[in-house]
Amino acid sequence: MNEISSMVISHKKATIAEMESAWNQSAEDLMKKLYDDEHVYECVILKTCNRAEVYIVSEKGSSSLFRFAKDLGVSSNIVEFYDNDESVLHLLRLACGLESMIVGEDQILGQIKGAYSLAVKHRTIGKILDTAFTKAIQVGKRARTETMINKGSVSIGSAAVELAEDCLGGLDGKKILVVGVGEMGVLVAKALADKDLEGIYISNRTFQKAKDLAYELGGEAIQFDDMPAYLDKADVVISATGAPHYVITKDKVEAAMKTRNGKPLFLVDIANPRDIEESVGEIENVTLCNIDNLSVISKKTLETRKNEAVKVMAIIEEETELLKKQFKHRKADRLISELYRNVYAIREEEKEKAVTKLSVRHTIGDYEQNVLEKLTHAIANQVLAEPTKMLRYAAEQDDDRLLEAVAEIFGIDHIPVQKEKAVFDDEDGEKTDVPEEKRAEGLKCACPPSDGQ
Repeated sequence: MNEISSMVISHKKATIAEMESAWNQSAEDLMKKLYDDEHVYECVILKTCNRAEVYIVSEKGSSSLFRFAKDLGVSSNIVEFYDNDESVLHLLRLACGLESMIVGEDQILGQIKGAYSLAVKHRTIGKILDTAFTKAIQVGKRARTETMINKGSVSIGSAAVELAEDCLGGLDGKKILVVGVGEMGVLVAKALADKDLEGIYISNRTFQKAKDLAYELGGEAIQFDDMPAYLDKADVVISATGAPHYVITKDKVEAAMKTRNGKPLFLVDIANPRDIEESVGEIENVTLCNIDNLSVISKKTLETRKNEAVKVMAIIEEETELLKKQFKHRKADRLISELYRNVYAIREEEKEKAVTKLSVRHTIGDYEQNVLEKLTHAIANQVLAEPTKMLRYAAEQDDDRLLEAVAEIFGIDHIPVQKEKAVFDDEDGEKTDVPEEKRAEGLKCACPPSDGQ
């Protein structure tokens, strides 16, 4: 039976370092590799700064994911495997922000859309995962519309600012350096906008983007190559580039500390891969935090939003039941389709036999052919009418027993499986039955490239 299975690596079990070592390939490359498995009929991969998740449809279930994790060298200590019902529930909770480090944050919904879009682009998604991800996106929107789960638009970016506030006793009169103005950097900068800062410096490889954001915030843009010189001026540095290497090294920070006269420096690294060399935290009067430290903020946020989370779970439970019915109807419709295919094949074969026999003694013209066509068509439809009605009723009543019995009786208990690309209607792989607003332009990871792309 083809159902959804998933594997999840997240901040709940893994550190950033463990996630970096486990997932050193792009989501696109991993998805192509997984889809090459003959037992995987559909797949979607979601990869962000603090989670990596794989969803597949396969007759083999989790065994395909076990092999995939083993091939990647992923430790069993940091990965969780979910069956169909667990996968669906987790995906809906994820879309609503209940699985995020910062409960209720909005970024995850855009990231799910991005993963969905990437699967559409590369034609690795079929009807089952399309149904699940479309529902998840819808439920995520509903949760944010009908509850206050995302009140304050808390994100990892704003949590980084809150962490700095907590550790320093406030940011009033402080100078802040933000490195990287991709999506995360912008969130950080906006979270700083209402603080009573002495100054805010914005640095980015693409200088114009730094200038644009600095102008919006009333800050100062600095060239990326000049960024190390501002380490001796800033009280707080928050780095969020997508560079594949360290942009702030121990040597640079040590050089800056020599001119600070013992003045403390607080750094927050929210990039993946990391922006700041870990040994920086060993320097005297320097405090280095990364995404792992944000769990403290997550607990505070959870406490303030727990009432809203209860409301969101009520929505999820309601929508999960609706989704199960969609899957049940789909299962019944697929069975009905195979039933009609088999009966119509018999109808066509027997009609041709009748025409052949009659042609020996009579001239069979268009009129006679048409009569035989309508006769056999009507018989087939009348024979199938009641079974069709009962199968759809069985789906409504969650009666798997009847569905399975009918499939076995008619010899279609093993419906042929293919990689279901039927959801893609044009040559470019565009999913034309998905509204335009549900398509994203590629995978939107929480960690933008270092040049702010």
